[in-house]
Amino acid sequence: MATDGTISLNPDEATNFEDIEKQFAVKVVNHLSTYWSILEKMPGSKLRLTKIDDEIYEHLKKDFPEFDPAATIDEELMKDAQGKKRWRTFMMQYESKVSDFNFGTLLRTNPTFEYGEETTIFCPRMQFYSIEIARQAVATSLV
Repeated sequence: MATDGTISLNPDEATNFEDIEKQFAVKVVNHLSTYWSILEKMPGSKLRLTKIDDEIYEHLKKDFPEFDPAATIDEELMKDAQGKKRWRTFMMQYESKVSDFNFGTLLRTNPTFEYGEETTIFCPRMQFYSIEIARQAVATSLV
């Protein structure tokens, strides 16, 4: 325990605790279910995921000009060393602006796919927001 009363945890040495993992999985699945339910009820182009969707979209276009919202995401490219660095730099700018910006969530690899084992990847919530905001901006989510 740290001197200020908080628990000090080294992520490189941390073990996973089954109850925490279960609680985390429930929260992730709830987020996925809620988002999918909304997409089924209204056009994505009318959906606002955050109060600053326009800012996020413009920032994504500036920092990731090669990003095609209609394309299938290449998870390896997104999560290799260079991809992680680019996304981390992008996401950290929203640390104080977007609640749970770094919380893990599930993202469809392609806007025309439903959530499924082969069509879903795990990513930080800010990545989810930026990609889904871009998809909705160009109305590529064909649910």
